[in-house]
Amino acid sequence: MPRAMTASDKDLWGRTLSMLLLGFICYALPWSVFAAQPETVLRIQGSNTIGAKLGPALVKGMLEEEGMRAVHQTPGDRENEVHILAHDANGKEIRVELAAHGSSTGFTALKDGSADLAASSRPIKDVETLDLSSFGDLRGHQAEQVIAIDGLAIILHPDNPLRALTTAQLAAVFAGEVKTWEELGGKGGAIRIYARDDQSGTYDTFKELVLARQGKTLAGTAQRFESNDKLSTAVSGDPQGIGFVGLASINQARALAIADGDSQAMPPSAELIATEDYPLSRRLFFYIKPSEQNRWAKALVHFAQSPRGQAIVDQTGFVAQQVQAIKVQVQQDMPESYRELATNAQRLSVNFRFQEGNANLDNKALRDVQRVLDYLKQADKLQQKVVLVGFGDPKADPQRAELLSKLRAMAVRRELAKGGVTLKEVTGLGDELPVAANTAEEGRIRNRRVEVWVY
Repeated sequence: MPRAMTASDKDLWGRTLSMLLLGFICYALPWSVFAAQPETVLRIQGSNTIGAKLGPALVKGMLEEEGMRAVHQTPGDRENEVHILAHDANGKEIRVELAAHGSSTGFTALKDGSADLAASSRPIKDVETLDLSSFGDLRGHQAEQVIAIDGLAIILHPDNPLRALTTAQLAAVFAGEVKTWEELGGKGGAIRIYARDDQSGTYDTFKELVLARQGKTLAGTAQRFESNDKLSTAVSGDPQGIGFVGLASINQARALAIADGDSQAMPPSAELIATEDYPLSRRLFFYIKPSEQNRWAKALVHFAQSPRGQAIVDQTGFVAQQVQAIKVQVQQDMPESYRELATNAQRLSVNFRFQEGNANLDNKALRDVQRVLDYLKQADKLQQKVVLVGFGDPKADPQRAELLSKLRAMAVRRELAKGGVTLKEVTGLGDELPVAANTAEEGRIRNRRVEVWVY
């Protein structure tokens, strides 16, 4: 007769069944279920212009500089979201999460704590600054970080013969008031409008620089896109299409030259965007809470401003803030003293601009002082090689406009003098050579600038 099972036998049998069951579960389920999940160390939300290419590239560069290994990118949970993964020296895996659903979403995420950095392709709005005021001044020097310069490109199908438009014409087209290409001197019949969605900083910039200045709103017939690249693809496939995208997303489409007010029509070239003379140039930002303690957020902000970070800006199709000397073509409508500069000197690829309503340099200009000093030291141009030229908007008294423009140049001189620069000349040309229309405050602010020339 078979022997009855003892308590010891039952215990052994139970352990055997448990091991078999565990083995089956381990075989049936993917190993990823049991693997340690990566630690999320940084969360970035906001602009699709930044999040599509530039943001991931800067994160990868920062992680590599921090000594991380096996840095790679994977899709996130939704469209326009990505994860950047890496391993530290001990093999621990970390993750940076980027969500690119529009600039406004970044500020919302900063407020509710779901992001450590906001990426924005426009300056923070007054209402957003107020909404985040409990965290400190988001417009302050440490919080507002200009990481790149971009140009809003107005794009057409490659075969469209049109070459230039004014901002007033653009507003009429995108408002649906100009309906055919023939009305613009071109050909092709009905115009089809492509635009970014309402969450987009690109759309906010276009609305502010083009539509609002002319008192217009976007036509309801416009096709809307969350992604710059998808909009560009649609326009490049539509002979009747017109749209607007960030500089890095022109791709197979063709960009128009744009004039604003009395300015000349300018293409979205790197040089004109670097100086922010191109009428639809704009700044790209990271916003960080002044009290932010996340070391990865602070490391990314620092890396983005570094020479290596700015090299990545250039590589991803945007315009870096590194200073270069540019030869300017002489034009007959230039003032005589300016023609002399264009003939014998070179202009640096930076304009100093000022805070709204006062003579203090803005946040970008404060960092540009050090960039210009670094260039002048490397080029051995600290002594009597630099000319500053101030510009402004029209005043009732032209002499007052000229004086104010010179005072702006003198404000820059004071900052450069702290770095050991002795200037050759400081001058002001008043409201000459405008780069934007003076009919709106934004245009007047753009015209209040200081150029740097070197011999």
